[in-house]
Amino acid sequence: MKSAKEVVDIMFQGDAFSQWLGIKVEETKAGYCRLSMQVREEMTNGFKIAHGGISYALADSALAFASNGHGTQALSIETAISHLKPIKEGSKIEAIASEIRKSRSLGVYEVKVLDEAGELLAHFKGTVFRKDLEW
Repeated sequence: MKSAKEVVDIMFQGDAFSQWLGIKVEETKAGYCRLSMQVREEMTNGFKIAHGGISYALADSALAFASNGHGTQALSIETAISHLKPIKEGSKIEAIASEIRKSRSLGVYEVKVLDEAGELLAHFKGTVFRKDLEW
């Protein structure tokens, strides 16, 4: 079975969207992932803050990498995000995904989106379906 790093490397190589976002994989292990990225001007909305889809996409990528890090394929089946503070252009943000519960077929994860000072910007929860297929 592949290690979490091997799985995330494979996933990231084929993930054009995460690459476009400028996501960097800072740390990964089975059931856990920490990503970072810089918010660019083209990621902002009419209020000149990051579009909600930007923090959502970062959190969703962290969910994917954390849940697949066990070496078996996992697909999200339900996600939700609460945006708690606006994110400004130029901000470096990170998403930390942690496993809350894992069974043979399901996994539940919490993802915190933080600024450089560690302040919570968004809270994301995701549930994944765990397939019987290894990476």
